Amino acid sequence: MTEQEGLLIQKAYNEVKKYKNKVINDPYRLKYHLMSPVGLLNDPNGLIQYKGVYHVFYQWNPFDTAHGAKFWGHYTSTDMVNWREEPIALAPSNWYERNGCYSGSAVASDEKLYLFYTGNVKQEDGTRETYQCLAVSSDGIHFEKHGPVLKLPEHYTPHFRDPKVWKEGNRWYMVVGAQTLDEKGAAVLFSSQDLYHWEELGKIAGSAMNGIGDFGYMWECPDLIHLNGKDILLVSPQGLEPSGHLYHNLFQSGYFVGELNYHSLDFQHGAFTELDRGFDFYAPQTFTDEQGRTILYGWMGITDETESYQPTIANHWVHALTIPRELELRDGKIYQKPVEELKKLRKDQQEYEGNHILLNGVSAELLLQLDGKAVPFQISFRNEATLFFEPDKKEISLQRRNVKTDAIETRTCKIDSVSKLQIFIDHSSLEIFINNGEEVFTSRYFPNLTNELISFDREAVCKLTKWNLG
Repeated sequence: MTEQEGLLIQKAYNEVKKYKNKVINDPYRLKYHLMSPVGLLNDPNGLIQYKGVYHVFYQWNPFDTAHGAKFWGHYTSTDMVNWREEPIALAPSNWYERNGCYSGSAVASDEKLYLFYTGNVKQEDGTRETYQCLAVSSDGIHFEKHGPVLKLPEHYTPHFRDPKVWKEGNRWYMVVGAQTLDEKGAAVLFSSQDLYHWEELGKIAGSAMNGIGDFGYMWECPDLIHLNGKDILLVSPQGLEPSGHLYHNLFQSGYFVGELNYHSLDFQHGAFTELDRGFDFYAPQTFTDEQGRTILYGWMGITDETESYQPTIANHWVHALTIPRELELRDGKIYQKPVEELKKLRKDQQEYEGNHILLNGVSAELLLQLDGKAVPFQISFRNEATLFFEPDKKEISLQRRNVKTDAIETRTCKIDSVSKLQIFIDHSSLEIFINNGEEVFTSRYFPNLTNELISFDREAVCKLTKWNLG
């Protein structure tokens, strides 16, 4: 560790100490989600199970509740339920990363853990430089930086970031989110034999490619995964205009299903599908664990005009990560379900049956078994957010109050019927899984702290199980 890096890390820990009491006593602080100890958290990074231990790194600005020169914070766990905060993994201390150690990924090779990330540099004249960088660890905790391993190729602007690395056959591959010189979003593929020397292969997907037309000015956080015999490109395109019920957040996150030919770079894929229908979901990343599961974390937040109005900012922290979700591909669509390990959080099981149910809950899981009939329902969460199903329109919607304007805002998606709801409620978050993860709504919300009442109303009887989550 260089002297400069040590000073930066100590400065960050001073911020943690300074605001610790305010942060931990914030009534909106979440109970079972990963958060930064102070400041702003955004993208999940470097997700991996390494030597039996789960690692979650994350983008972190410890000095402000706004975006700035990012560090990599770090948590570890043996079960994705009980987490340990580890020392800061990366701090922006070198010339090639001085304005931020931006997002990236992790792989294991030769008993070592390799972190790939984007070094962000902003010059005084406003120009930007970008470098794809490497740091290596033998214990998964302490990292030695090796500096840039990939510089900006021709044909792209410096909006070129978020390397995701994986192995296919006997070669390593890296996909990077990019913006072309004519300001079109793209995903660009590279390959390597040793993780240190990379060769550009070319674009595999992007705006105005593969028949999708104009599709955003920048593609962030690309992630190529393999599910049920298909290659799936997860990506977060910026610059999509709202269309019907689609694309109503400032930026979107979703996926293309297809087949990638690594030799010709031909990636024949279908339409873009949003991963989450809620208000607060961006920059998802996946990893494959030792059981062979593909597990996703997302940033439970987004950078938009309401970000600076969140009430937790008064206590010097903002944002969180989603719960971990296992992905499955069924009939060309990704289904998301909470990982099985989260059942360890359950306690105080209660059963309800009826068509009008009232209960209390601040940190809870609800499981509703419905009959799948075309019957409308409405669920109110602490008088601050409402989920309702309109079978005549085949639509399900989530409403909440906008933290900036106080106006009611809505996100809606099409669905034929609803037979099951699994809902994770935390002090200021909702994650709603519909029909075993066919659709998901993820949102922050900030209810009146004296109101814990949850109400369920439906014309037909249903069964509801509730657990408090420890």
